[in-house]
Amino acid sequence: MQSKRGFHLRDIIFLALIGILFGVIYYGGDFIYNALTVALTPLGYGPMANDLTMGLWCMAGPLAGFLLKRPGAAFIGEFLGASGEMFLGGQWGAANLISGFVQGIATELGFTFTAYRIYNKFTVVVETLTTTLVTFGWDWFRNGYDHFKPSTIIILLIVRLLSVFLFSGVLVKLISNLVNRTHLIKN
Repeated sequence: MQSKRGFHLRDIIFLALIGILFGVIYYGGDFIYNALTVALTPLGYGPMANDLTMGLWCMAGPLAGFLLKRPGAAFIGEFLGASGEMFLGGQWGAANLISGFVQGIATELGFTFTAYRIYNKFTVVVETLTTTLVTFGWDWFRNGYDHFKPSTIIILLIVRLLSVFLFSGVLVKLISNLVNRTHLIKN
């Protein structure tokens, strides 16, 4: 007998579908990121493209977490989405796996803080905060954010927080509410 919190075949198939769908979305996000970088660089805000698009690139994990309501679902969903982007030929190649790992851990942390028992607006806020802070910390080292002026760092952090809140928080919660109304996922 499988544990109540384990993954069933239906869950695994659903995670794979999330990974494929978001792999395509993330791949498309590369083009949005590039366009924003080109548009913002003359203004001195080229690095902000990363923060503007971060919420888009972190959607698979929260969606998997809100729909499957199991430990590990958010991490696996995010990592599979990043893997899909890599296999489609995303511009960062295998580095997508590292980003997917970090983003998956960040998202999973939000669900961990609610002990996998609360799946409401509070969880959206907690998941948004953990995803924003962990991914910002990662980019601090990876993209050299420590070389920016403190005012620029604050602007980038606020932009990332808003992006993650809108895409990975509000939009994902709305999508999960719609999917839950179809009774496609049984929890």
